[in-house]
Amino acid sequence: MNRYVLLVFCWALLFSCSKPENKNLPEKENEISLEEKIGEMILVGFRGGTAEEGSEIHQLIKEHHVGGVVLYNWDVPSKDSIARNVSSKEQLLALNTQLQNISPKKIFISIDEEGGLISRLKEKYGFQSHLSHLEIGEINQGDSTKVWASEMAEELSQLGINMNFAPVVDLNINPECPVIGKIKRSFSADPEIVVRHSKIFIKEHRKKNIICVPKHFPGHGSANMDSHKDFTDVSSTWSDIELSPYQKLKEEGLLDIIMTAHVYNDRLDTFPSTLSKKIIQKYIRKDLGFDGVVISDDMQMGAINQYYGFEESIEKAILAGVDILLLSNNSFQTDYDPGIAIKTIRHIKKMIQENKITENRIDESYKRIQKLKEKL
Repeated sequence: MNRYVLLVFCWALLFSCSKPENKNLPEKENEISLEEKIGEMILVGFRGGTAEEGSEIHQLIKEHHVGGVVLYNWDVPSKDSIARNVSSKEQLLALNTQLQNISPKKIFISIDEEGGLISRLKEKYGFQSHLSHLEIGEINQGDSTKVWASEMAEELSQLGINMNFAPVVDLNINPECPVIGKIKRSFSADPEIVVRHSKIFIKEHRKKNIICVPKHFPGHGSANMDSHKDFTDVSSTWSDIELSPYQKLKEEGLLDIIMTAHVYNDRLDTFPSTLSKKIIQKYIRKDLGFDGVVISDDMQMGAINQYYGFEESIEKAILAGVDILLLSNNSFQTDYDPGIAIKTIRHIKKMIQENKITENRIDESYKRIQKLKEKL
């Protein structure tokens, strides 16, 4: 009997002591503030090669809970007269270390490192040089692709980069497309070749815990225009074969996140893809069966920003089902805006207050983003 009483007493003591500790365990979803959930939906570009306390990006992550950044080697609005984020291996590693140390939560540190022309890590800064997607597709040898992708992923990993906006899975339907075919960003017009090399690319990055972002859904390869600069209509040139790379990658379990294009296709909807509820909910969520993260292409690009305005574009993108809003702050069309992330967060909160979107809608994106971050 005494042993029983002693056992009960010890159990009660253990239980009473553990209660306060539970409060210090990782936050439960209902303990996360709305501001934190909204902040996780923002991935922003910034100026500067450091993230020291008091810097713009430090404040955005620390005080406004911004969930990710995108890095660039040159500053487009200033025509490179103002320093951006990349000057050497040592500097970039120090920057990325600072960024991850700002918050106890993991942040996405992303970059466009495709190879060829689209490379933020230039040889002149001491980084590797990588072939373009088109050159890899023309070689069309799995071993070569594996070496190419492995070397790229290894370098990104050593630098502390955990998200690569690649591979490009657009089909090279129009070799003169100013933003895809003409600058060698597509593996091939043949979807089997595109899938073959995209699979290797993703697998090699996964080995280094780097998330790949296939782009640009539902396909930009047939376009005649550059969506960075102007309205881009693919209604007469697009075909549903351009969806096949996403389908194959999904079937192989290699699709963690999808980047939408700002292309307009009246055969699919009357809004550009990023702003289209039909395209995201029907073609991505239902038909493709994809419940992972959907990230927008840059929300400051001319294809949408010139026609819908920034606030309307943000509203339509969230209502459509976009989970992460990419704000490059490095656009041809707009000046650099140090307050762009804060303005976006405030606008989203305002939409909730005005019952244009619900907190449940924010929760959906927050859950998807956290699930993706578990892979880092």
